[in-house]
Amino acid sequence: MIICPNDPDEERYSEDSLLGGRLRFLQPVRGYRVAIDPVLLAAAVPVGGGPEEVLDAGAGTGAAALCLAARAPAVRVTGLERQPELLSLAVRNAALNGLDERVRFVAGDLLAPPPVLKARGFDQVMTNPPFHPAGRSSIPQEATRHGAHLAEVGIGTWLRACLARLRSGGRLTLVHRADQLDAILAALAGRAGDVTICPLWPDAGARAAKRVIVVARKGSRAPMRLARGLVLHEPGGRFTPEADAILREGCALPL
Repeated sequence: MIICPNDPDEERYSEDSLLGGRLRFLQPVRGYRVAIDPVLLAAAVPVGGGPEEVLDAGAGTGAAALCLAARAPAVRVTGLERQPELLSLAVRNAALNGLDERVRFVAGDLLAPPPVLKARGFDQVMTNPPFHPAGRSSIPQEATRHGAHLAEVGIGTWLRACLARLRSGGRLTLVHRADQLDAILAALAGRAGDVTICPLWPDAGARAAKRVIVVARKGSRAPMRLARGLVLHEPGGRFTPEADAILREGCALPL
């Protein structure tokens, strides 16, 4: 573990890496720490080769935004984050990787967005909503505070707020719990179509996926599609070659 330099409390943050070392990444030693979900989320965003404006709703410490920017050089990402400590780290992470000209982070709540976001629409929105309800003592404090916010409003309200930030025809990409898929689809019904559901299988023998990635286009009436999905782990616990290519090499998730 490399301790973040120039911090008054040297043990608060660690410097880690993403995408096999391509990105340097500061995050709290305790509390909110990045897992694989934001990396998979960024890999699922269906960007082309041209310039696009992407909103990362609930950006945390910036992992998804930075991974997307590293994969797609023409993309500009705006990260929205309501927790001051996480926002501060996200800003530092963008600068640490020389991406602060294409990745910026702003303070605010998705449900009451700041004026700088209200006045514009985005080509794409990506989001990794908090998975856990409030009041679980085993969950780190920052994750609990995020979960409490989502528990107050529900996944449907969160996704409708994401859609409100999209231009007509723009795409929404999210990663969330598979057992919330019915609520996700209900929130999209009549507002977005061309939905692709990608299960994330823990291993090849798994009977059920725990998480899903969902991609939808605002205003579309195209039919839904179920993708084959991604198997994350081999029997010994190592990542599969397909997952490793995404998590360490920064490849796109084929949908």
